[in-house]
Amino acid sequence: MTATITDDNVAVAGVHPVSVARSYRFELVKLVSQWRIRLLVLACWIAPALFVAAVSRQSSLPSDTLFGRWMHTTGWAGSLVVLGFAGSWALPLLTSLVAGDVFASEDRLGTWRHLLVAVRSPRRIFVAKTLASLTVILLLVAGMACSSAVGGVLAVGNRPLVGLDGHLLTPSETAGGVLLAWVCVLAPTVALAAIGLLGSVALGRSPMGLLLPALVALVMQLAQMLPLPVAVRLALPGYAFIAWNGLFTSPAQVDPLLIGITVSLVWAVVATALAYLLFLRRDFTNLNHDGTGRRAITTGLLPLAGLGVLTVAVVAVTTPSMGSGIEQDKVQRSVATAFAHLYRIQTKQLNRPDVTEAQLRVTAACNKGAGRVAAHGPGNDWRCVVTWHLPGVEAAGTAVYQLDATSDGRFVADGDGPKEVNGYFLVRTPAGDTPNPLWQFDGNVQLLTATSKG
Repeated sequence: MTATITDDNVAVAGVHPVSVARSYRFELVKLVSQWRIRLLVLACWIAPALFVAAVSRQSSLPSDTLFGRWMHTTGWAGSLVVLGFAGSWALPLLTSLVAGDVFASEDRLGTWRHLLVAVRSPRRIFVAKTLASLTVILLLVAGMACSSAVGGVLAVGNRPLVGLDGHLLTPSETAGGVLLAWVCVLAPTVALAAIGLLGSVALGRSPMGLLLPALVALVMQLAQMLPLPVAVRLALPGYAFIAWNGLFTSPAQVDPLLIGITVSLVWAVVATALAYLLFLRRDFTNLNHDGTGRRAITTGLLPLAGLGVLTVAVVAVTTPSMGSGIEQDKVQRSVATAFAHLYRIQTKQLNRPDVTEAQLRVTAACNKGAGRVAAHGPGNDWRCVVTWHLPGVEAAGTAVYQLDATSDGRFVADGDGPKEVNGYFLVRTPAGDTPNPLWQFDGNVQLLTATSKG
């Protein structure tokens, strides 16, 4: 027979367990005293600022990265570039190194008995370790956000940012949007941290426990690259890592973001609860027992798989989103809206008479695969012809764009003539020479609508 140590055992023995606050401070000091954690904190608070400042001074920019093409224009763009990289790679790795190792380290060192004697409560040990790892992770995220923002503003300046629909955000609006975007990615980060806690408890000293959050994030990232239905994409806890893009359109596309945050928080609660149950059922009197085995599969893996199926079903029922979400009419509206906003920016930069979006009456006609395939879904074979009107001019202007639309709704529009409208040329601005804003631009298609069919 196996035996477990519980708070009830402690109460019978007449010994009072250590408070959660003292246990939390003890666990936090243990984490921060590790050279690996100290190095991560130092890197997160310094490296993003150096990266943004260095890239912003280069002649070539990471234009294939969201907001990368605007790093010469405003310092806030660099923070968003760092955020995109962090959501894909940095944050999953950080949660693995912190939360994925917080319980497994005791297994490797064989210190569970000493810890139980000191704290005298498995429940409080779990709470203390969870809070300590969460504190360190929040410190790392805060460092990346502050460092990238400060580095960008100092290197380039506090200037307006062009949103994903072409409209110009004021510096204060941009700062608020950047801050809110970093806050929103805390939800999927906490979800990965909870998965890391579960892996650390369930897999013990196995290296798979340490790698679990990063592997889960990689699988979710690969899934987002596939042409899956919107309901499946939204039901993944990592969707909020990319859904913050909708904050930089007018009006903001908040529905996918709110769904992504809700799903992430649900996953965080369920994964933490599973880790808690596994931890309390563990046999601490057996030095060879590290929590692995059939119980780890039945109590850890299967409930998360069931949760994934449940979230897909709930999203599919509550939102009409079983298609790709990328449809011809929505692409046309997005391209036309972005072109109208960017045309006004170009007009101001070239010192031409100002016009309004209503006067321009911009429309776009888009097809996919030169009309040989259905005009919906992601792909790099979208082609759009934009038409607009100028006051007092009878003939309409036209411009052609080649579009590369990805599964998450983001597209890159590449100007294909006429050269004087959307070709490459430099425009002199108070911030320096910048490429023609109509040459290449990023856009975002709202995936959720009341008539999703694609």
